[in-house]
Amino acid sequence: MAKQTQTLFLEEWLKTNSGVISNPNSTNSTPQSARSIIQAWADLRESLNQKLFTQQHYQSLQTLLNSGIALYVADPQVKLIVSVLSTPDLSLPSESFPLFLRLLYIWVRKSSKPSPVLINSSINVLFQLFSSQFVANKSSLFFTEGLLLLGAFSFIPSIPENSRTQCLELFCKIMEEEYKLVSLFDDLVPSVLAAMGYALSSSGIIHFTRILDSLFGIWNKEAGPTSTVSHGLMVLHLVEWVLYNCIQSHEKITIFSRQILESSNTSYASFSIVMGASGALRASNRSTSSGLMELRSCAEKRLEIIASDLISNEHKDSVLLQCISLALARTGDVFTKDSLFSCLALAILTEIFPLKRFYTNILSFYGNKGIHEVKQHLHSVIFKEAGVITGVFCKQYAQANETSKSKVENLIWDFCQDVYMSHRQVALMLQGKDDQLIQELEKIAESAFLMVVFFALAVTKQKLVPNVHKQIQLDISVKILVSFSCLEYFRRMRLSEYMDTIRGVAGSVQENETACVSFVQSIPSYADLTTVHVSSNKMEFTWYKDEMQTSRILFYLRVIPTCAEYIPSSVFKKTVAPILFLYMGHPNGKVTRASHSTFVAFISSGQDSDDERVSLKEQLVYYYMQRSLEGYPGVTPFEGMASGVAALVRYLPAGSPCIFYCVNCLVEKAHTLCSQFPKDHDSWNDLHDELEPCKKLLDLLLRLLSLVDIQVLPSLMKLLAQLVVELPEEGQNMVLNDLFAQVADSDDVTRKPALVSWVQSLSYLSSKATINRGDRKPEKSSAVNWNKGRLFGLNRIFPRM
Repeated sequence: MAKQTQTLFLEEWLKTNSGVISNPNSTNSTPQSARSIIQAWADLRESLNQKLFTQQHYQSLQTLLNSGIALYVADPQVKLIVSVLSTPDLSLPSESFPLFLRLLYIWVRKSSKPSPVLINSSINVLFQLFSSQFVANKSSLFFTEGLLLLGAFSFIPSIPENSRTQCLELFCKIMEEEYKLVSLFDDLVPSVLAAMGYALSSSGIIHFTRILDSLFGIWNKEAGPTSTVSHGLMVLHLVEWVLYNCIQSHEKITIFSRQILESSNTSYASFSIVMGASGALRASNRSTSSGLMELRSCAEKRLEIIASDLISNEHKDSVLLQCISLALARTGDVFTKDSLFSCLALAILTEIFPLKRFYTNILSFYGNKGIHEVKQHLHSVIFKEAGVITGVFCKQYAQANETSKSKVENLIWDFCQDVYMSHRQVALMLQGKDDQLIQELEKIAESAFLMVVFFALAVTKQKLVPNVHKQIQLDISVKILVSFSCLEYFRRMRLSEYMDTIRGVAGSVQENETACVSFVQSIPSYADLTTVHVSSNKMEFTWYKDEMQTSRILFYLRVIPTCAEYIPSSVFKKTVAPILFLYMGHPNGKVTRASHSTFVAFISSGQDSDDERVSLKEQLVYYYMQRSLEGYPGVTPFEGMASGVAALVRYLPAGSPCIFYCVNCLVEKAHTLCSQFPKDHDSWNDLHDELEPCKKLLDLLLRLLSLVDIQVLPSLMKLLAQLVVELPEEGQNMVLNDLFAQVADSDDVTRKPALVSWVQSLSYLSSKATINRGDRKPEKSSAVNWNKGRLFGLNRIFPRM
C-alpha cells in the first residue's frame, strides 16, 4: 500500500475542503480542562468496577468527546473502553455506543504505532456489537461510527491481513444492507465518505469494487440523502485523496475507470459520478502516473456525456448544474468541450447568480421564504466559488466553437437586461419596507456584474481582433456597452478589467456612425424613464429617486460624448436631447455635470456646413439656457453651465440669435440674483457666500468679452454695463478691477480698443451712479482708484476719480 497521507481525520478534511467548516480543529470541540478529562476517565473506570453505568457516567463520556479531535486517547484508556464494552454485566444505554466507538476511532488515527493486541481486542468487541441482539435497535449514528472505525482499522499498515479482510467484509455488508441508515442524515455523510476513503485505500480488488459501487450508487438509493453541493465536493476531494495518496494499483484504476463510464445516468448517480470523475481529474493533474492519465480520459468522456444529457433535458437539474460548475472550478486545468461550456453558462445564470428566480419569487410572493432563500444563497459554497467559476467560464469561452460562443454571449447580454428591469421593480417595491433584502440582493448582483466584466473582457480578446469581421466587432461592442449600462449601478469599485474593456469597445464604436446610432438608440426613452413599471396603483414614482436607472443614464452620458461627432442630428434630437435636459435637473452633481458635458460634446461636433446640425444646435441653446438657469444656483453646477456657454459662443455661427439670447439670459439671471440683497455696499462683503452665485455669473460674463464674436460684443458690453451700474459700490469696484486686469492682459488687437473705451465709460457711469445713490465712501474709493490707475497706466486709461 502506498504511503499514508498526513490527514489524520479524513472526515474533517473533507468538511473543510467542501466549505462546511473553516477550521477542522474547532469542529465539535469545547476546551476541556485536564482535570475534567482525568475525572471523566476516572468515572468510567468507576462504572466498570461498580458494574453500573449511570447518567453521570454518560455525562463523563460526553465530557471526553466535547474536546473533539483535540482529545488524545492512550492505550490504558483503550483497555478501559474495551473492558466496558465487553463486560456482559454492565448495562449500557444505546446512545453511549457511538461515543465509545468515536473514542476508539480517535485512538486509531492518532496513535503512531497502535498495539496489535489492542487492535485485535477492539476489532473483536466491534464485531460482537454488530452481531449482538442490540443490533436491531442501533441508530444511524452507531452504524456511521462503526463504519468509520472499521475503515480506520483496515487502513492501519501493520494490521494482519486476515483482520483487514474481516473488517472490509463487515464494512461492505453494512454499506449494502444498511444504506438507508448510514445515508439518512446530512451531517453523517462526511463520516460515511471518510470511512469509504479509508476502506478504498486499503482494500483488495473484490472489496474495492463493492465499496466503489456503494460510493457511486448510494445517492441513487430510494432513501438516499438530500443531494447537496457540499456533499458533492466531499466526493470530489475523497476521490482525489484516495487516488493521489493511496492507490497505485493499475487494476484498481481500471476498475475505477469502468465504474465512471458504466454507472447509471440517473440524477443521483450522475451527481456522484460528476464529482468522482472530477476528483480523478484533480488527482491526475497532480500526478504523472500513466494509470491516472488513462483514468483522466475516461473521466473527461463521462463528464462530457452527462453535460450533453443535461443540456438536452428540458428539466434542468439544479444540483447537478452546481456540481458541474464546482467540479470544473476545483479541477483546475480542465479540458474544454462545448457541452461543458454550455452547462457552465447555464449554471452561472441560474444557480450561481439566480437573480431572475429571486426577483420572480419576490414580485409574485414577498415573504419570509424569499428572504431566507437569498440569505442562504449568500452563504452557500456555490456563491463563494463564483469568482473561480467565472475564471473557468472565461477559459472555456476562449476554446469553444463560434456557435456556442454566440449563443452564450446572447444569454449573458439578455441576463444583464433582465437584471436591470427586475431589480428596479423589486427595489421600488421593497424600498422602505425591507432595505436589508435589497442590500443582500445587491451583493449577488455585484458579483454578477464582476462576472459580466470578466466575460466581456474575454469576448473582446477573441472578437476585437483584426481577423474578425468589422461588423461582428461593432455588434459585440454595442452589446457590451449596453450590458454594462444595465449593471452600472452595481459597479462599486474601480476595476482595470472594466476600464480596459470600456476603452476597447468604446474605441470600436465611436468612429462608426451605424454603431453609434445603435448604441444611442438603446437608451431608455423619455417615457420609460419617467414612468414606473411596477404594478401598484398607489405607488408614487419620482424618476430622479430611481438610483439604478440614474446609474444607467449616467453611463450613457459618459459614453455619448466620445462618439457625438458620429451621431446624426435627427437621432440626437429625438433620443438624446429629451433625456439630456431631463437629467440636467437631477439632484446628483455627477449626473448634471455629465449632462452638460454631453451638451458641450454635441455643440462642438460636426461641420459648419451641416445646416441641419447647426439648426439643431441653435434650437437646443434656448432649452439649454432655460434648463440651466432655472436650476442655478442649486441643481445646476456652475462649471458645467460655464463650459456649455463657452462652447455655444465658440462653435455657433457668428452673430447667431441664440448667442444674443444666451447673453441676455445670463445678464437677467445675474441681475435677479444681485438684486436680492440690499444696496448697502457693506452687505456685499458681509454676504460673501450668499453672493457667490451672482459673482460667478458676473465672472462668466466678463470672460465672454473675450469669447463672443465681434457682432455680439456690443450687445454684451451694453447689457453688462447696465448691470454693473446698478450694483453697490463694492460690487462695481470688484467688477471694474477684474475688467481692468482682463483688458490690460488682452492681446486681442481687434477688440481691445473697443473694450478700453468701454471700460473708461463704464468707470465714469458707475462713479456717477454711485454718487447719485449717495452710497459712496471716498476713503474706500481712493484706494480702489489707485489700484485701477496702476493697472491701466501703460494704456493711458484712467478709471473714475
